[in-house]
Amino acid sequence: MRLATGPFLFVGFVLVVLVGVGGCGRTAQIEWESPVEREHPLVGKVWDVSANAPISEATLTARLAGSRFVMLGERHDNPDHHVLQAKLVRALVEAGRHPAVGFEMLSTDDTAAVARYLARSPKDAAGLGDAVNWRRTGWPEWRFYQPIAQAALDGSLPIVATNLSKPATEAVRRNGLTGLGPTLTTQLRLTEPSPETRTAMALEIREAHCGQVAEDMIARMVDIQWARDARMAASLARGGQRDGAVLIAGAGHARRDRGVPVHLARQAPGAGIASVAFVEVDPAAVKPGDYVARFASTALPFDYVWFTPKIDEADPCEKLKQSLETIGK
Repeated sequence: MRLATGPFLFVGFVLVVLVGVGGCGRTAQIEWESPVEREHPLVGKVWDVSANAPISEATLTARLAGSRFVMLGERHDNPDHHVLQAKLVRALVEAGRHPAVGFEMLSTDDTAAVARYLARSPKDAAGLGDAVNWRRTGWPEWRFYQPIAQAALDGSLPIVATNLSKPATEAVRRNGLTGLGPTLTTQLRLTEPSPETRTAMALEIREAHCGQVAEDMIARMVDIQWARDARMAASLARGGQRDGAVLIAGAGHARRDRGVPVHLARQAPGAGIASVAFVEVDPAAVKPGDYVARFASTALPFDYVWFTPKIDEADPCEKLKQSLETIGK
């Protein structure tokens, strides 16, 4: 989930070198961009949550290739996550798949702009960010997402704008889920979240915003996140009619318990769905099970977790506070 506080900060440029074959549960050798905790014992490992065991990168790729829909959940400001997402998109193409690639960062308002740009430049992702006014969106710089889009275009994969439109988002902000109206509600096959899901989502939002959000706003933020996940699921189901779809999104949207996969199961009953989260390591957490508490769940809410170094040591709440102070000036 994205904090609505403007752009995240990055350090340096992305540089990744992939050589050789990774061993069980560890990726091929990677020159990580994120500087913190590179020597952590979990860095580079891929964890199969249901088996409670590590798997190789090759095994992960094979399993993703066998799933119609693939969620790739990131931390938005970690460049290593974007490099690994691009790598997996290319691996799916090499495995013979041709899924659509959907981006949380593109709302359905952007569909026409994406189509116009790709009609002119079907193999060049560099200008796509400017075509959708990316710099005004508050997401990290387009150059970090460009390799993912380029991987899609190199494989002749459709790029899909998946997120809820700005007018629809504003309607939910004003009136809750009923603001979507009956036609869109039916199209999204939207249901009310259960009381337990609402409570869990509210807690996640409250903690993600470090208590800086007024309590009367949290219920609406839950509605918006729920509607966005439903919209993304519907966009993936429609855009992925040919050969499924991949979603590039924050890790919260990739959760199997209450994220896009829940809604996608209604949009495409019986379709295989695989969820991968790229998770930054913690120096105090040296076993995969140590990360369960981070997600306020009884188990890691993904099918697979790929552990990476951290982008920085900064306190996220302090970063949020500074962002809010900057906005207020």
